[in-house]
Amino acid sequence: PKEPPVRPRAVGLEQQQRGNNQRQRCTASKMARSLTGGSFGVQGMLKEGTKHLSGLEEATFKNIEAAKQLSSCVRTSLGPNGMNKMVINHLEKLFVTNDAATIVGELEVQHPAAKLLVMASNMQEVEVGDGTNLVVVLAGELLSQAEELLKSGLHVSEIIGGYKAAEAKALASIDSLVTHTSPPAVLHDAPQLASALRSVIASKQWGNEELFAAKIAEACVIAMPADPTKFNPDNIRVAKILGSSVLGTTVVRGMCLPRSALGTIKEVQGARVAVYGIPLDSATTETKGTVLLKSAADLKNYNDSEEAALEKTIKAIRDTGVNLIVCGQAVGELALHFCEKFGILVLKCPSKFELRRICRTTGAANLVRLEPPAPDDIGSCARVYLKEIGSTNCTILEQEDATSKVATIVVRGSSPNIMDDVERAIDDGVHTVKAMTRDARFVAGAGGCELQLADLLQQHAEAQPGLDQYAINKYGLALEVVPRTLAENAGLDAANIVAALYAAHKAGERSAGVNVVDGQVDATTGVLDLLWTKKEALRQATDAAVTVLRVDQIIMSKPAGGPKKGDQPAM
Repeated sequence: PKEPPVRPRAVGLEQQQRGNNQRQRCTASKMARSLTGGSFGVQGMLKEGTKHLSGLEEATFKNIEAAKQLSSCVRTSLGPNGMNKMVINHLEKLFVTNDAATIVGELEVQHPAAKLLVMASNMQEVEVGDGTNLVVVLAGELLSQAEELLKSGLHVSEIIGGYKAAEAKALASIDSLVTHTSPPAVLHDAPQLASALRSVIASKQWGNEELFAAKIAEACVIAMPADPTKFNPDNIRVAKILGSSVLGTTVVRGMCLPRSALGTIKEVQGARVAVYGIPLDSATTETKGTVLLKSAADLKNYNDSEEAALEKTIKAIRDTGVNLIVCGQAVGELALHFCEKFGILVLKCPSKFELRRICRTTGAANLVRLEPPAPDDIGSCARVYLKEIGSTNCTILEQEDATSKVATIVVRGSSPNIMDDVERAIDDGVHTVKAMTRDARFVAGAGGCELQLADLLQQHAEAQPGLDQYAINKYGLALEVVPRTLAENAGLDAANIVAALYAAHKAGERSAGVNVVDGQVDATTGVLDLLWTKKEALRQATDAAVTVLRVDQIIMSKPAGGPKKGDQPAM
């Protein structure tokens, strides 16, 4: 028999080898795909669902656009003619205000770059309490000017270097623009302090600035300690009572609590005050106990002994001279009966913060045991009485001497939104007084200070040799946004106003600003802005703009959790 040919076997081995190689390549390809998640590059390195944006077009310009949108949103609220925003938050609470801190706080901004501007605004609110709108508007304008430079071919690092140099030059030069310095005695003189606060209040409550500046100044003088640097803004309280108009706003030396006293005693003259942070009732043991009662007489004696013990305690408190008890927790009916019997007015105050303020107002100590207070623990108050304001019963703790360092501004208004807006204006005014205790120097307001800095920086840019000069020049142009916005919000021609303001400053009128009433540039507007506010605003706005410009990549992980409520299909 003939031997089989060798060729077919060799062909079979080659086919088998090719099949093995193909399977190996397939396995390696699957392994690579499993390692990279089906893609390569940065997307393959990161977890599935992660978004990655980089470069000028994808990251930088998008960040700048988001910041500009937030800036343009609050820009129309700048100045005395600023428009109100109607914001409804996730709890369906309505806000009608032109206060930038409230607006950006309630908008729930999601874009990370715009959030940086919100953080800068919040920091300005914490540090100074005013100038939050200026921070957001100036940061947005700086980024807008930086966008033009980036499109012209400048590198981000050159723009950042120019902006930091311009900030340093502006902060060094702004001290020379001071037009008024308040003496330390102003902090203890209500009329002079009111004139310093008028410009701050006018940007929030245009038309009522005289009224509120006077009330805030009066309250701050009452609460001002001998050392002004220890002034505490928390000592100025605001009580909002619906009814009447804002013209009915008054100041109380002491505290005004929007609740009535318990029991029938409603007024005490020359009050001696004891404050208890515990329930005013029969003492209860911490451990469980068993009482064996054999007859009705035993039960009656047991109840009588409990009443006698409580009566003895209340009488001992009254024997120390106390005729006003402020309780932070529940007041039992039996305890209230004995307080009435011994002529003690009982006031319940469930807020522990209000309880602390009452202690500050009266000089009392917060006691944690129901026992007669020591002489040092007893506070004093000239008069405690019930007063019906509108339809609200209020208990007023009034002090006639200078021992009280707490003052309450009782705000009236026809709607809660109006009173909330007034409260924000008062808060800004009080924090301005706090800033004045640090530095009481003022610069020209109404856009005058910003335009002088703009002119100075543009001249400084021309003397710089490097590419930084373009960024310094743009920083100066960005500062023009303040007078331009004031003019636009007042319905004036912004270009003509800015040109007239430049001309007035060149003519030596350093106090010139935008007069929104007459629609022209005026050196006698009398508008002053606190130097400390301007300095902090320049720092915060520049830092926010530089932080946004430094970002060249955005990497966003896939949000955790399942589908959101709105993404679920309807049943």
